[in-house]
Amino acid sequence: MHYSVLVVDDELELSEYTAKYFNMSGVTATYVTDKQAALDFFKENTCSLILLDINLGEDSGFELCQEIRKDINVPIFFISARSAEDDMLLALSIGGDDYICKPYSLGVLLAKVKAALKRYEEAGAKDTPDPNSQEADDHLVRLGDTTIDLSKAIVLRDNERIPLKAMEFRLLVYMLNNRNRIIKKEEFFEKIWETEFVGDVTLNVHIRHLREKIEKDPSNPAYIKTVWGTGFILEDKP
Repeated sequence: MHYSVLVVDDELELSEYTAKYFNMSGVTATYVTDKQAALDFFKENTCSLILLDINLGEDSGFELCQEIRKDINVPIFFISARSAEDDMLLALSIGGDDYICKPYSLGVLLAKVKAALKRYEEAGAKDTPDPNSQEADDHLVRLGDTTIDLSKAIVLRDNERIPLKAMEFRLLVYMLNNRNRIIKKEEFFEKIWETEFVGDVTLNVHIRHLREKIEKDPSNPAYIKTVWGTGFILEDKP
């Protein structure tokens, strides 16, 4: 069976209530309360988005995220009472797409989830490069010695194929279509995440991951540059 959302949280009452709220709002959802139950879920079911708690009794949501990411590429939103920036950075670095602190508003959570589902579940929807771009015909974009295959969402560098996560791909295509222009953080939140409920940490981590895949020296980027206090720019000048 396919669900829009799987809630993985060892707080039974909260998990049950969150799933019920989502179902009442037209978003199919179910829940499990431990790591093994989550792994068992995927043996016979699928989902479009996962809400994952960090603390799962004796198990870790971080470890579960890494296991899920081996085979499944759906958005993972971490939900946790832990608000330290180190936890947020770790969660996003190992494959999380967003980080939501408890206690959270169910209304805000639902809005974030609906925005994500809209991005990932539109049948056959796929970001494409600017049709006026000269690379649009073959879907290959070159940044120095790095080649980006927009038809396959991969980076080709030093004869290595590096896959892009869905959010990384969206970010990169947007910057390519707006190259040599400063893009404010608020614009990324509106155009890429389609919600205002996104923090700077989430954006910064995704930008860092893109640099690691595209730049020869991510700490001294040649293309994706930070404009301090404003946003980012993808420079691709002849």
